[in-house]
Amino acid sequence: MLLKVTVFSVVAVPPYLVLEPVGASGSLPQLLALVLFGLWAVSSALALHDPVGFAHPGRAAVLLLLVASCVSYGHLFAGLSGASTVLGRAAADRWMLLVFAAAGIAFVTTETVRSLEDAMVLVRWILAGGAVCCVVALIQFLTHTNPVEWFRVVMVGFVDDNAGTVFQPRSALMRVSGTTMHPIELGVVSAMLVPLSVWRALYDRRGPSWLHWSVVGLLITANALTVSRSALIGLAIALVICVPFLPRIARQWTAIVVPVGVAGLFIAVPGLISTMFNTSTAGSSDSSVSARTDDYPLVLRMVSDRPWFGSGPGTWMPAHQRDIFDNEYLLAAVTMGVIGLVALVAYLAVPALAALTAARNAQSQQLKLLAAAAAAAGLIATVASGTFDSMSFGVFALLCPFFIGLSGTTWLMVKNQLEQAQEAPSGALAAPVPWG
Repeated sequence: MLLKVTVFSVVAVPPYLVLEPVGASGSLPQLLALVLFGLWAVSSALALHDPVGFAHPGRAAVLLLLVASCVSYGHLFAGLSGASTVLGRAAADRWMLLVFAAAGIAFVTTETVRSLEDAMVLVRWILAGGAVCCVVALIQFLTHTNPVEWFRVVMVGFVDDNAGTVFQPRSALMRVSGTTMHPIELGVVSAMLVPLSVWRALYDRRGPSWLHWSVVGLLITANALTVSRSALIGLAIALVICVPFLPRIARQWTAIVVPVGVAGLFIAVPGLISTMFNTSTAGSSDSSVSARTDDYPLVLRMVSDRPWFGSGPGTWMPAHQRDIFDNEYLLAAVTMGVIGLVALVAYLAVPALAALTAARNAQSQQLKLLAAAAAAAGLIATVASGTFDSMSFGVFALLCPFFIGLSGTTWLMVKNQLEQAQEAPSGALAAPVPWG
């Protein structure tokens, strides 16, 4: 139950609402995720469960990021980094808490979701959180008010740390963020959840079908309202990865629904066409693009100064707005060096590729699409991390490990299938795989 509440809160509860005594690391989702990690670590140490049997490529990638972070963290606290100041060490502490929280979600997801039925239960919770986020975004877009203020009163002890950007003008539209920290984050997160919502709509026999498909529509609508190139690229990746794994009839419907849905969005939201066109064709004349490319010379200088371990995880605190790195890979190279950069790439890409491999080898159509949904989310996260400092945003940072855990679940299910097929007597049909 704790895992269900945690994944729901990751998307439904704004990460900029933090427990005042704890500070920036005190968002409700992160606190719950840290409890998950603590329980997992204690139960492993006491041999209450055996984590060895749940090994998968995604878990190795999480461990690699943990090790790289710890090495860079130790390098900082040993006084070998120029950022070894009170503020720098506090920032490094926040990064380490985030990484351990992410590990808790990833490890516990894989070890508790052992069947397609288990996966469906957990997916319902995270998509419920996604629906809350999208409804908040719609209210923000239509009324230019923030409904998060309405339920802040029930979160006693939590305060706004002013880290979120709820509204941001772009051309003819006002971009919104829902319960995330920024419109770009909402665009990427909604794109990551779309394939999973389609899987749920196709295979969930609990509740009316129209309700499941309405969540798909909400996520796509919220994605469009962010007017973000990253969001559009995310949806394109989701289509490319998942459509080949859809059932035949669903693939046929996709060819009809996608263009009709796009046209409907453009008609329903005045100014969306012109804003999307201007955003997509601005190129280097767009200040948001030039700001990213202008970072490269500074990054090269800083990496050459501390190439292996960087200045310390989470320690980059620019004095000027123009020096913010809107690229998580550049940020990792500066703060954790080459070792941290390699670990981050593995953390994002390896689970996605493992899930894609599972999708190609799965025997069940339902399992194929679930694995493809995890792969699509991971690849969206991998690409989007080159367009904004993704791990600085609480929803993205704690949603990724959920999909890493789901990647591990599908990997282990398919591995079980293949092992049972190999153990079947020669010339005999393999027994069906028990998904429970």
